Amino acid sequence: MAAKKDIAARLEQHLKDLRLPTIRECFKEEADRARKDAISHEAYLLELTGREVEDRRQRRIERFLRESKLPLEKNLETFEMDRLPAKARSQVSVLLEGSFLDRTDNILCFGNPGSGKSHLLSAIASELVHLERRILFTTCALLVQELLIAKRDLKLKGKLKNLDRFGAVLIDDIGYVQHDREEMEVLFSFLAHRYERGSVMITSNLPFSGWEVIFKDPMTTAAAIDRLVHHSVILELNIPSYRLEHAGGASKKPALQKE
Repeated sequence: MAAKKDIAARLEQHLKDLRLPTIRECFKEEADRARKDAISHEAYLLELTGREVEDRRQRRIERFLRESKLPLEKNLETFEMDRLPAKARSQVSVLLEGSFLDRTDNILCFGNPGSGKSHLLSAIASELVHLERRILFTTCALLVQELLIAKRDLKLKGKLKNLDRFGAVLIDDIGYVQHDREEMEVLFSFLAHRYERGSVMITSNLPFSGWEVIFKDPMTTAAAIDRLVHHSVILELNIPSYRLEHAGGASKKPALQKE
């Protein structure tokens, strides 16, 4: 009995040294079950390593979700997929597989305010994080400010390289804020650096014809659009505003009668 306890203690220390917390937590319970059910050594080891692998996968996904800064309430469960045009629904089902990230393709989502662009791309991104893909969510305004600070501190190159660790950067509302020339330059620097290095996922209320208000001159606008469109999937959400629809529905509900 003493020898058995000694073996267990030494094994527990080895597992601690090897940083295998899940196996360390469950190896005794699984050993008892293996003896009881006459499970082979290989099957016992397979069960232990499988539990360790799955636990690490879950912890990795949790870490990726935290660093993604995604609005997690905007997921597929809360998105009304049947509102989308048939073509968009078909495109989304393919995008959820995640292969566009391997090709460094971009997703460009256009539509009227309230059509669900941000919700849809956030939902796609969240599903991809659960496939262990690293994605960063940011508004265009926040990204531009962070790039400006990095440029001011002579760290823009390092900032751009740091963003390379993400398979996709989701930029929300690229046309919402009209940028001055310095802001436009760092945004263009990001898109130029990102070209064929990693995917960008962009929402915009503005069609390409209106992007001169973002990039200030025709040449820069054309160059930015060219880089984005070269490898891209374009989602067009030409549908009514979700918020207006629901607000209208609420206003039409009959008032509660007083008893």
